[in-house]
Amino acid sequence: MKKISLLGATGSIGQQTLDVIEHHSEDFTLVAFSAGRNIEETRKIIHKFHPELVSVQEKDDALRLQAEFPFLNVTYGEEGLVEVAVYPVAHILVNAVLGSVGLFPTMQAIEAGKTIAIANKETLVTAGHLVMEAAQKHHVSLLPVDSEHSAIFQCLQGEQSKNIERLILTASGGSFRDRSREELKHVSVKEALNHPNWSMGAKITIDSATMMNKGLEVIEAHWLFHLPYEQIDVILHRESIIHSMVEFHDSSVIAQLGTPDMRVPIQYALTYPDRFVQLGSKRLNLVEIGKLHFEKMDLDRFRMLALAYQAGKAGGTMPTVLNAANEEAVAAFLAGKISFLQIDGLVERSLEQHKQILHPDLETIQQTDKETRIFVHSLL
Repeated sequence: MKKISLLGATGSIGQQTLDVIEHHSEDFTLVAFSAGRNIEETRKIIHKFHPELVSVQEKDDALRLQAEFPFLNVTYGEEGLVEVAVYPVAHILVNAVLGSVGLFPTMQAIEAGKTIAIANKETLVTAGHLVMEAAQKHHVSLLPVDSEHSAIFQCLQGEQSKNIERLILTASGGSFRDRSREELKHVSVKEALNHPNWSMGAKITIDSATMMNKGLEVIEAHWLFHLPYEQIDVILHRESIIHSMVEFHDSSVIAQLGTPDMRVPIQYALTYPDRFVQLGSKRLNLVEIGKLHFEKMDLDRFRMLALAYQAGKAGGTMPTVLNAANEEAVAAFLAGKISFLQIDGLVERSLEQHKQILHPDLETIQQTDKETRIFVHSLL
């Protein structure tokens, strides 16, 4: 029985993680989880999974839940996230929170020696050098949950990293893959949230439409697989059947295929190195699909992907600026404060105004994140 702690239980990845745990209740149990402000969903999770520790965002919500569930340990805020992350009896931490808030709890979990199934891109994007150094120092495994990184991880089983020629990440193209930039001037939030293949949260769906999601994944892949950006490519693949590929020096290419279902990479991270039967997933039928399509990525059309490559190659605090500016810009778009095309404009201006710090410590990264958000708000 593997005991699981989960950061971000009420989000899209968190909910699908709970689904995996429920379908394999003889193998997994949820011992601790964090939620934000969705207290009604938090109550449902408590009733269904009977955890030992729960953390929410606000103190008042924590006090109410503690009164309702007197035998449960309820905490809140950033300290609560850390308590869940380092919960002593948990074997695996699933980091499914959204945004840079996941960084500090992850660092604490690494120091506590926890195996981490990581779905929080921003942790590696903003502080990849610190996270990977800490993981190596404490002999901690970081198991990728993103479908693309899980695919690469699976393709590399039994292989030697010295033989890798390049990584090939696939991108669906998001909600507006068939529209020119000119046609994106007046798109609505509702249109942007209509992803053709995947069911995800609002922020990730917008990131997919701008292609920032893929840019963050490129930076994440750089850290997870220790490869330079010149060996990490992105191609447009509309069907989202091939989740990513690895090309080797001998010209062999290994790909991982499957229907678009995030429960598959989540479950693989929890069962690694074993595989369990996936319950409720549609099996891949290539005859039924018939054809798969691939296109070259247009970096002028998908400006955010180009910015991500630039920030990643520059290194230092630049990826932190990229991520923080994007989070604030996407929030502004979802709130109706800016247009869709203004998202990448705000990110680009944030990168241009920033004075880069090459080898930032955690405090510097957190300060850079804060200053970038203030700068974006000054432009709104």
